[in-house]
Amino acid sequence: MQKLVKAFTVLFALLPFAAAHAHGPSRQKVVETIEINAPADKVWAVISNYKDFTWHPDIAKSEANDGMEVEKTKRSLTFKKGGVVTDKLMAYEPDRKYISYMTVDVDLKMLPVSGYSSYFTVTPDGDKTKLEWKGAFYRGYVNNNPPPELSDKAAVDAVTAFQRAGLEALKAKIESGS
Repeated sequence: MQKLVKAFTVLFALLPFAAAHAHGPSRQKVVETIEINAPADKVWAVISNYKDFTWHPDIAKSEANDGMEVEKTKRSLTFKKGGVVTDKLMAYEPDRKYISYMTVDVDLKMLPVSGYSSYFTVTPDGDKTKLEWKGAFYRGYVNNNPPPELSDKAAVDAVTAFQRAGLEALKAKIESGS
């Protein structure tokens, strides 16, 4: 009987760890910011053009249906490497200079994530602008024990690189006037 009690004690002591491990992936976040030597209205003019995401160096083609209807307007981004990501507009607030979108369909070879939401905030800072790009997402493999290329680390690394490259390219584009 004592062995049975010990076995149950060990089992119940381990249950919280098993439950914590069984829940699947945790939501990850990446926040990147950049200062652009241009007025906020000029930065907002590029960021708010939902149809054109070709300012990002990884994107070859950007297409969207007409309008700026939240949760109805969708965009398809074709990567230079060939993959396609589709997203939909989730918020568009010109007065706040705020726009967000969420992926609908993701080519995991382009971005190893699921449920990727992006949030852009344009903030004036004198004659300069602070641009913040927040990303929230789950890893590409939503079950336990992901392969390395679809892990939390792979997702965070890919989103960080994607957002950083985009911000740097946008800064260069706006500051050069092209």
